[in-house]
Amino acid sequence: MKLLSRLKNHLTAKPEVKLATYRSYGTGSHLYLLGRAIDDDKLKMHEDQSFFRTLVNTYKQFDSYEVTDAEVALELPNGRVLTTKTNAEGYFLFDKTISLDLNEHADDEGWVKLKVSFGNEVSNSIITNGNNFEAELLIPPTKASFGVISDIDDTILHTGVTSFLKWRLIKNSLFKNAHNRISLEGSPKFYRDLHAGKKGNEQNPMIYLSNSPWNLYEYLKLFLEINDFPKGPILLRDFRTPFDRTLKPEKPHKQKEIINILKTYPNLNFILIGDSGEHDPAIYTEIAAQYPDRILAIYLRSVNHRRQMRRVRSIVDNFETVPVLMAETSQQAEEHAREQGFIK
Repeated sequence: MKLLSRLKNHLTAKPEVKLATYRSYGTGSHLYLLGRAIDDDKLKMHEDQSFFRTLVNTYKQFDSYEVTDAEVALELPNGRVLTTKTNAEGYFLFDKTISLDLNEHADDEGWVKLKVSFGNEVSNSIITNGNNFEAELLIPPTKASFGVISDIDDTILHTGVTSFLKWRLIKNSLFKNAHNRISLEGSPKFYRDLHAGKKGNEQNPMIYLSNSPWNLYEYLKLFLEINDFPKGPILLRDFRTPFDRTLKPEKPHKQKEIINILKTYPNLNFILIGDSGEHDPAIYTEIAAQYPDRILAIYLRSVNHRRQMRRVRSIVDNFETVPVLMAETSQQAEEHAREQGFIK
C-alpha cells in the first residue's frame, strides 16, 4: 500500500518549473536573450558520478516538461520590465532595441547580468528559486581587437561526428560524463591567448557554436568551464525529431548565427575556427567570400577521415580571399596566429 501511495503522489504532484537562460550577446542598445520555461530537473553533474547517474542526467536533459504560452518578464538594470510569451516548445526570446545603454552596466569582461521571472502563475506547477532567475548577456568591450567564433564538435571537443552513422557522436555526447571529456590538446591555451589578444588584455569576445540541441547546453557549458576555456555565449539549436513538421530553416544553423553576429557587430572583425569533418569548410569560406573584409582568418582542425579531407582540400586549396589554415594541432594554429599578429 505504501508503494502505491508513493506512486500516486508522484503522478499527481505538481512539477517544479524554472526559466533556463542561455548565455547570449548584444550591444549597448540591443539585447538578444533566449531561454526556455521547463521543469526543474535538479541536474547535478559530479566528477565521480557513476555511469548510471550519467544515464539519468542524459534522460533528464531530453525528457523535459515545457511550459507553453507562459508570460516571461525581463527586468533591465534601470528597473524597466519587458515581457514576452513562451512558444509551443517552451522557448522565449527577447530581441529588442532599448533606450538604456547596457554598456554602463557591464562588468570588466563585458557581461551584463539580467533577471527574468514568470510574469504570472503557472497552472498546475510550482515555480522554483523564488521566481528569480539570472541571465547573462555579453557586450564586447571597446578595447577588443577582434572576435572569435568557434565550433565545438571535433574542434575543441572530440565527438566523433564523422564516424559511421555518428555512433561515436551519440556515445560521447550522451553516455560520457562531462568531467571525463578531454578537450583537444592545446585548445584551451590557444583560446585564452586569442581572448587576450596581441596586447594581452583585449578581452576579445569568444562565441561558441554547435549543432547540438539546447538540451545539452548545461553539459557543454560545464565542459568549457572544467577545461578553462574563456567564457562566452553558447549558441545551440532546437532539437528536431523525424516527426517534426515545422518548416526547416533556409540556412544551416551555423551560417545563420555567424551572419547574425557579423551584422550585430559591423565594426568588429572575426576569426572563424572549425573542423574539416562536416560542413564548416564550405560554410566558413562562403561567409568569408561574402564578407571578405570582416573575416581575418579561418582555422580548420584536420580530422582523421580520408574522404572528408579530399573534399575539404578541393574547397580550401584555391581559396585566397582570407588565410585558411588546415591545422593538425593547436600549436600550428597558435604559431600562425602569432605570425598574423593576433596573439603575443
